[in-house]
Amino acid sequence: MAQSTDPDIRLLAALADPVRLDIVRELAGSNEVCACDLTSCCTVRQPTVSHHLRVLREAGAVVSERRGSNIYYRVAPNLIERIGGIARTLVPGGLVTVAPAGSKGTRPGAGPGAGPAAATPAS
Repeated sequence: MAQSTDPDIRLLAALADPVRLDIVRELAGSNEVCACDLTSCCTVRQPTVSHHLRVLREAGAVVSERRGSNIYYRVAPNLIERIGGIARTLVPGGLVTVAPAGSKGTRPGAGPGAGPAAATPAS
């Protein structure tokens, strides 16, 4: 299968993999994490973690910074906005809005882990 050049498809495909989603969740819980420390959150070895980090970086889900021989990763600063933008294109009338980072709001009636989306009409 040919790889898509659509950035939204690449992002969603990168996040759809269980190991990559675990990595992003681990990164979301910290300011940054050294690649060498990410094997503790996954069921795969370091070379496979490195592959998954490359996929996430190329999709724009994470950013990295090399310091000496170590590479530190963190969630891309615009990730929630990108995901929210994709979600708005999937809802009739674009009725889903994403609360700003750090907001404590959630969708009314949303269960645990629903995230900071608020079910208010978009202006």
